[in-house]
Order: sequence, then C-alpha cells, then structure tokens
Amino acid sequence: MPVSIYMHHNILIIIIQFLHHLGISNLMASIFLSSKCGLKPLAISSYINPTTRVSVSSFPVSIKSSSSSSNLFRLTIKASAPVGVQLVEKDEKRVDGFESESGFNPGAPPPFTLADIRAAIPKHCWVKDPWRSMSYVLRDVVVVFGLAAVAAYFNNMVVWPLYWFAQGTMFWALFVLGHDCGHGSFSNNAKLNSVVGHLLHSSILVPYHGWRISHRTHHQNHGHVENDESWHPLSEKIYKSLDTATRMLRFTLPFPMLAFPLYLWGRSPGKKGSHYHPGSDLFRANEKTDVIMSTVCWSAMVALLVGLSFVMGPLQVLKLYGIPYLGFVVWLDLVTYLHHHGHEDKLPWYRGKEWGYLRGGLTTLDRDYGWINNIHHDIGTHVIHHLFPQIPHYHLVEATKAAKPVFGKYYREPKKSQPLPFHLLGLLASSMKRDHYVSDEGDVVYYQTDPKLTDDSRQ
Repeated sequence: MPVSIYMHHNILIIIIQFLHHLGISNLMASIFLSSKCGLKPLAISSYINPTTRVSVSSFPVSIKSSSSSSNLFRLTIKASAPVGVQLVEKDEKRVDGFESESGFNPGAPPPFTLADIRAAIPKHCWVKDPWRSMSYVLRDVVVVFGLAAVAAYFNNMVVWPLYWFAQGTMFWALFVLGHDCGHGSFSNNAKLNSVVGHLLHSSILVPYHGWRISHRTHHQNHGHVENDESWHPLSEKIYKSLDTATRMLRFTLPFPMLAFPLYLWGRSPGKKGSHYHPGSDLFRANEKTDVIMSTVCWSAMVALLVGLSFVMGPLQVLKLYGIPYLGFVVWLDLVTYLHHHGHEDKLPWYRGKEWGYLRGGLTTLDRDYGWINNIHHDIGTHVIHHLFPQIPHYHLVEATKAAKPVFGKYYREPKKSQPLPFHLLGLLASSMKRDHYVSDEGDVVYYQTDPKLTDDSRQ
C-alpha cells in the first residue's frame, strides 16, 4: 500500500477514535466523515471498538486513549517509527486466523535458527553407540519371545488379553528400533542399519526400505500441507471429494487407528503409490533395488506365518501373532497422529514460501507415555527427533532438556502421564471431532471442522 494512502487511512482511524471519545458512535463518525469531509467510510467495526488501544506509528506521534475526561489523550513524541497501525485487543489477539489468549502466534517465524538449537545440544548427544543400540534390540527380542512362551504355556483367557497388550507394545518397540535404523541413528554403519532394520521391520510386516524412504519424505517436508507424507491434513477440495463413508471411516474411532496397513498399500487420499512397488512415485530410480529387497523380505515373513499356521494351527498364530500385530498398528497410528495433532491450541500447517524446515518441525508435539516411555525408546520425545533425526533415541531426553530454553513458547510441554497414558485417548477423540481439513488457499492454515460430520462445530 502506498505510504500516502496508508497515512490517510491511519489519520482517519485517529479522527474516528477522537469522535468516539466525544460521545459520537463509530457509525455516526463514519457517516460524518463521509458527508462532511468527502472521505470514504471505513468498515469501522473491523478496526475499532471501545476496548481497543490504537497505536499509530506512521508518523512520530502515538496517541493512546485515557479514562480521564479531562485528559482525553496523551501524546508521546517518538524519534522514528515504522509505517503501520498496530491494533492490540484488550481481551485477546487474533493472528492469521488463529486466536490465542496469550497473544502468541505459533505460525510466526521463530526468533532462533536451527543452528541455535544445535549449539545448545551437548556434543555427546550426537554420538551413536552401535553396541548400546544392539543391547536394546537384544532386550526387546528376549522380551518378545519370553512373552510368547508364557502366554502359550498358560493358554487361558486371563493371560491372553494381558499378553496381547504387552506383545503389541513390544512389536511397537521393535518398530521404533527399526525406525532408528532407517534414520541412521542406530549406528554409523549403513550395512548394520540395513540388516537390523530388515530383520526388525520384516518381523512385524513392514517393508523396511519402502517405509524408510517415505518416512524420509515426511521428515523433509514435515508441516507442509501437500508435501508431508504422514497424517498430513486434507485440503478442503480433497475432503469434499470423499464419499460420506470414507469421511466417517477416516474420522470415526477406532478405524483411523487401523490405517497403517492400508497406508502401506495405497498411501493417503490425494496421493498414490505403494510402499511395496518399486515403480511407485514414492521412490527414485536408484532406490528400486532396495524396495524390491524389502518387499521380498516382507513376503518371506508372510510365508513364514502361513507355514506356522499349518504347524501350530491358524487360531494359535492369530493369538500369538495376529492380535499383537493389530495392537502394534494401533500404537503406531496413535503415536504418529498425536505427534502432529491434538494440542489444546491449534497448530499451523504451511504452504509455499511460508514453509520452512524449522517452522514445520516446530509444529511437532512431545508426548508423555508414562511407563511406556522407556519401553518404546522415548519416541514421545519427538520435537528434537523431528529436527535432528540423527540423534540416537537414548539421548533425546537430554537433548530436549538442553534445547528448551532456545525453543521458548514454541515448545509445548507435554501433559504428564499416569503409569499408562490413558489421557491421550481423550486428546485423540477430541482431535478427530475437530481437525478435518484445511483451506485450499493460504500459506499458513489451521484445521477446520466439518459440522456435518460431528456435533462439535468449534473452529
């Protein structure tokens, strides 16, 4: 906007505020200026209300209203100030379509850099110890086989439900270690990472390289509406193109918590490709061999399960493996969803020039899982992991503690959990009712709610 027009606009606001203090309503002031001064009326309600303090800095004078009738205005002479008008609401601040009682704008560029965060993290947090990493693998594998042996030995309906929950959690722990292999935070040896990653992920029916590559895309584009790969929001256009049944399945529990196998086969709405197919647009030409290798390993695990069904019986394989596998899927979908959704304040998603690696990563959330924190290798300490996935999981807590002073308000302290994180179920249900799609336009957007899908119509 040209400076002359901007100053004209600012002076008009001051005159209206002055007339308001003389007892003239905003509407009457607008009509008076239009008829007597030849000035185009403003949409006054959108600029000034009686609780607003106006600070005009288009010239070196600021004017603030006073409650005293004998001292309507206080004038403060300033040496210099940038051109602009700042409206500060008494009760709340509105920023980019987001309202916050504290006035903090989570979508604004942070006052620190990625280098500032890196500098705050102790150097030893970056060290990868393959022996320590392998000790966690050994621990988890021993627990998995021990739980299966105990459940098979007792074989009664008191033990089985306990086994299913415990073993599903352990399958999820195995996944996290394979996930570390995919990031290279397991060790500096690429071959070791690949071998361990294939063994761990194939054992729980995850194609290691196929998932590793798509997960890399997620980390490189976290917080981007279109380019993100994991639980990214649907645009309004894509959302409205879905049939009613698909919408209900996507946002009605427990169905979204069983989505991972479907995602591996066909990705999310609006995207195409498969984690098993080397020709998928998920992969580069030089990655096809890796994808084929992982799909072969996955197929070998399926064949093994079929063979065990003939030896042990399908019901026993279902109880020992099938139901825990579903428990693992629920854990994966729950954890990955809540790392990017479900905060009490709305979090931004970005497009275009507004997106940046740091800003996208800062929309990630840490979560506390109580006793499960140690079992699933502190994956709930997720903000630092997203920004620096090379840090081994056993250093994430220390690295986060060191970085929090740099983050300031951009770090959202997780709610403390009881021994088991039942509180997260309420956050999950609330988010599913509220976070449905984002606008097709705008470079900083927030989730919107479809009132037809839920009784909760809060935006």
